[in-house]
Amino acid sequence: MEIERKWLIPSPPADLESFPHRKIEQAYLCTDPVVRVRQKGNDYILTIKGRGMLAREEHELPLTAEAYGHLLAKADGRIITKTRYNIPLICEGKELLIELDHFERPHRGLYLAEIEFSSVEEALAFTAPDWFGEDVTDDPAYHNSYMSQLPPEEA
Repeated sequence: MEIERKWLIPSPPADLESFPHRKIEQAYLCTDPVVRVRQKGNDYILTIKGRGMLAREEHELPLTAEAYGHLLAKADGRIITKTRYNIPLICEGKELLIELDHFERPHRGLYLAEIEFSSVEEALAFTAPDWFGEDVTDDPAYHNSYMSQLPPEEA
């Protein structure tokens, strides 16, 4: 079960480049249900996600580079490229991880932060840091699967 909240980030931290980060390329074979292929460095992953906004089922399977390339060629929509920064956050004595995505194509300049939680209650009780913007957890327009389907003039 994936339980996460998502925020727009109007201005990322000034020291963003000091945090661990890597490029991610991903594409969608289907958006209902969500079936995604992703490359993170030398890791290739097939992900299947259930319905939902705050909480939903998620299953990941490893792929070979060859299988990834084969499936990527069958992508429905646009390939999304982003850099993911991993920013630690201590909140009420608990260590959380902010995954801050800086999008390249097709959403150049967009920053979205996601935090995964161990329960819905924990997610709902969380107060975001001051530098976070609007909470877009319940806005499907900020799901990567939706963003991959936008026509070029909207991306």
